[in-house]
Amino acid sequence: MREWIELSSQGIQDLAVVIIVVSILFGSLRFLLQLSKRVPDPYPAYKKLLGRSLLLSLEFLIAADVIRTILLDETARSIAILGGLVLVRTFLSWSVVVEIEGHWPWRSADVAARSERIEEVRKSAYASMAET
Repeated sequence: MREWIELSSQGIQDLAVVIIVVSILFGSLRFLLQLSKRVPDPYPAYKKLLGRSLLLSLEFLIAADVIRTILLDETARSIAILGGLVLVRTFLSWSVVVEIEGHWPWRSADVAARSERIEEVRKSAYASMAET
């Protein structure tokens, strides 16, 4: 049973690495194609793709650490190390979200509400321009 858990944990870590590598390759190829086709400003989409793949990979890495620690090495020291790893990876995840979205994760509702207000003002201005 222990061997199966170790293999599962290692497989999840390997999957995280594969996600990062494939995303970098795919994203870079897509970015280069968009550059060659002169798509206006392809960088934000490239950055978003890479950021999302990093977020997904961090989640997989945390899951692998939790499996390994809780099921294989349940000592106070290993749980403390797991807590530290989860904190560091959570901070990294938040940093990537801020880089992608331009705001902290807990500000999403405020940003969405502001975007809705801007859209309403835009529609109102467009409607009044159409009437004249």
